[in-house]
Amino acid sequence: MTSVPERPLEQQITLLELIDRVLNKGVVLTGDVTLSVADVDLVYVGLRVLLASVGTLERLGE
Repeated sequence: MTSVPERPLEQQITLLELIDRVLNKGVVLTGDVTLSVADVDLVYVGLRVLLASVGTLERLGE
């Protein structure tokens, strides 16, 4: 796992900068959802989402 350098506390990031970085680098979100009743698992859903710009995906696909 790579370590992320810490930002100084006084430096804030705007929403626009955050969206730009996510689309430029890409991000993967994963999660699990289990629906159960009376301790009986009824439905299990595994979620994976890749969020990136088309240019980033093309660059990573090469």
